[in-house]
Amino acid sequence: MGRRRAPELYRAPFPLYALQVDPSTGLLIAAGGGGAAKTGIKNGVHFLQLEQINGRLSASLLHSHDTETRATMNLALAGNILAAGQDAHCQLLRFQTQQQKGKNKAEKADSKEQGPRQRKGVAPAEKKSGAETHQDGVELKVENLQAVQTDFSPDPLQKVVCFNHDNTLLATGGTDGYVRVWKVPNLVKVLEFKAHEGEIEDLALGPDGKLVTVGWDLKASVWQKDQLVTQLHWQENGPTFSNTPYRYQACRFGQVPDQPAGLRLFTVQIPHKRLRQPPPCYLTAWDGSTFLPLRTKPCGHEVISCLSVSESGTFLGLGTVTGSVAIYIAFSLQRLYYVREAHGIVVTDVAFLPEKGRGPELLGSHETALFSVAVDSRCQLHLLPSRRSVPVWLLLLLCVGLIVMTILLLQSAFPDFL
Repeated sequence: MGRRRAPELYRAPFPLYALQVDPSTGLLIAAGGGGAAKTGIKNGVHFLQLEQINGRLSASLLHSHDTETRATMNLALAGNILAAGQDAHCQLLRFQTQQQKGKNKAEKADSKEQGPRQRKGVAPAEKKSGAETHQDGVELKVENLQAVQTDFSPDPLQKVVCFNHDNTLLATGGTDGYVRVWKVPNLVKVLEFKAHEGEIEDLALGPDGKLVTVGWDLKASVWQKDQLVTQLHWQENGPTFSNTPYRYQACRFGQVPDQPAGLRLFTVQIPHKRLRQPPPCYLTAWDGSTFLPLRTKPCGHEVISCLSVSESGTFLGLGTVTGSVAIYIAFSLQRLYYVREAHGIVVTDVAFLPEKGRGPELLGSHETALFSVAVDSRCQLHLLPSRRSVPVWLLLLLCVGLIVMTILLLQSAFPDFL
């Protein structure tokens, strides 16, 4: 039996580092680039239109936004506002879509094509900031808003950005170890504090205003504004390794399925140093209010590079530095899906198809869909088939039948049983 392969949804003309999915429009937003080096590799943000064609989910390039000399390394989405981490800066972008009245024949013919493709007539290198793109009856306009420097280390780099629950604030973290919180959309700084000695690897904002940060100093901290609330200790109820230091690689908040007020925090722990025989990485689920560990499970020996949580909190998506992609169920931390070396190089970001908006329409008969991007410039699609479940009425019918058969067998063996 051959190795499982994930379908390639789209291939960009530059390395891809960040990924977002807009639930209302069904746009898949992929960003990256070659940076400021004069290698001829462009930098940009690509807006892809997701469609169901003959039962297959496909993506087509709708608009290419040129980011000039800056590669986008991380993204956060709030409505139609994108926060893009570009070198030491955070750039806000606003995109707007509207239906056109008509489209030309070439576009009509091209829209009949199936599978991953780039639409004819779109030259990513020629699209300028704020330009409009007309494709398939849809008009997309992207404009640059405010930009601000968010990291001030000797080799500055913004490594992570995220919005709060009502999209009025965004938080950034980078190589100088400082968390900075900014108003949206004017990017006025409202908070700044030192969170870690060394780089901040990831951060997550909860609906109650608490902020979780993880860094290269092996610590994971919970903050209320700039006040330390607690530090996370994942090995309290899990494995202990006296000779193998671990650090937190990623953190994400997620809902508790069927509990509107419930909240979970998920973290990934990886070995701090590369070893010839690598120990396993670990997934931990935490109570979102007490920040006590609920469950910790190993998630393989490949080093985890990124983490995503589905909109309902049901699934976790993981990417690895060796290019593999996996989907886990959040409740039990059990692996449901795995493609070894899907990309063959480090997976830089993963994102689930939203479960609201156009999500159900695009998902079809599958239970969930995960997108992955990597330095190999490819965006891949990972579909989880619906898990078959036995109806309750059938279980009851089987139980009744089993009881009747048992009684009949006893009656035949012992005539005086009844």
